Amino acid sequence: MPPIDPVPPPHSAANATATGGAVAHPPGHPDHPVARRRTLRAIAIFEAFKGVGALAASIGLLSLLHHDLHHLVVELIGHFGLDPGGHYPSIVIHYADVVANTSLRSLLLLAVGYVTVRLAEAYGLWYERTWGEWLGALSGGLYVPFEFRHLQHHPNWTNAAVLGFNVLVVAYLGWQLWSRRGDATPR
Repeated sequence: MPPIDPVPPPHSAANATATGGAVAHPPGHPDHPVARRRTLRAIAIFEAFKGVGALAASIGLLSLLHHDLHHLVVELIGHFGLDPGGHYPSIVIHYADVVANTSLRSLLLLAVGYVTVRLAEAYGLWYERTWGEWLGALSGGLYVPFEFRHLQHHPNWTNAAVLGFNVLVVAYLGWQLWSRRGDATPR
């Protein structure tokens, strides 16, 4: 009986050698192209949602341009039956005063920059562009120290979840960039 030549499993190092270095991963593996595409598209949808939300908030602030924002916020808080001197309502009132005292030009530039970065990142991730992964990893990584500091001063589950989710997204995008660092195919 002739010796049987064993066929290496598709995700093994022996198969990588036989296929010229490319490791074929099983469908459930995070490096599988379908799983990678789905993950990047989920992140892209989330980033697009943040960009559109920031755009809607900016338009909403512009519509309040010639109104007394402090008075509107106090009225809104009273409408919901909240105490304006309470912890969270006072924070909202404080930031309404900060926004009212900030230069409109600065607010618009900040909003346009944020929306542009979020939507560009979403586009790049949706179409699996390397620059989109870089933009996502770098822009998301900028928030991590601030979110960590915020969690230290105000520990709660929401702040921990925001930090954890952001760290996961940045780590995933960084891992994708690291795993392709020798790939010369531009995307």
